[in-house]
Amino acid sequence: MSVRHGFEEELIELKTLVLDMGRRAKNALTESIEALVTQDIDRALEVIDKDYKINRLDDEINEKVIWLIAKQQPVASDLRRVISAIKISTDLERIGDLAVNISKSTIRVGEKELFKPLKDIPLMAEKVSDMLSQSMKAFHEEDVAIALETADLDNEIDDMYGRLIKELLDYIAHNPELTPQVTQLAFICRHLERVGDHTTNISESVIFMVKGKQYDLNA
Repeated sequence: MSVRHGFEEELIELKTLVLDMGRRAKNALTESIEALVTQDIDRALEVIDKDYKINRLDDEINEKVIWLIAKQQPVASDLRRVISAIKISTDLERIGDLAVNISKSTIRVGEKELFKPLKDIPLMAEKVSDMLSQSMKAFHEEDVAIALETADLDNEIDDMYGRLIKELLDYIAHNPELTPQVTQLAFICRHLERVGDHTTNISESVIFMVKGKQYDLNA
């Protein structure tokens, strides 16, 4: 096996690890919202308990990147692939943490009846989850067009966040007894908005990987 062929296999393995991490981060996000909607405390606890798997993948990716840079000394496009992998894994690790935060808020909300049916928050979560799927597709296919389309969706997420926070604050103003529950729901909205930001970061990393240029899509 040639040195080049061996290095390409290492890059494929690195990419596979990042894609696996993306799948786990998305699952954590989905499960955290489903736990909220059903007020399933046990399921929320499972999301928290399984977060170590995402963290372990992040560590494995970091170690592999360090090894590849030290041993293979990649240049140009190969180096961009390696750097992008570690940047994306960092964003995915934070998305996993945000899913944990959503689960913790769900636990704080508890099984007490919600002051209104949850519709907007699950819708926002669905859009964010779709964004994450698309950003990982862009990474997998190294497709700049998909990355740009995904980042454009973040404006919609930001608008939803603004509307939801205003609505929740209005509820508190008129029903102060709802403050503890509404505050936790507002935190969840904020966590989802942050997932959108990290997903946009992933799109930026894909563009850097393919084009070799830095873009600030969160601007």
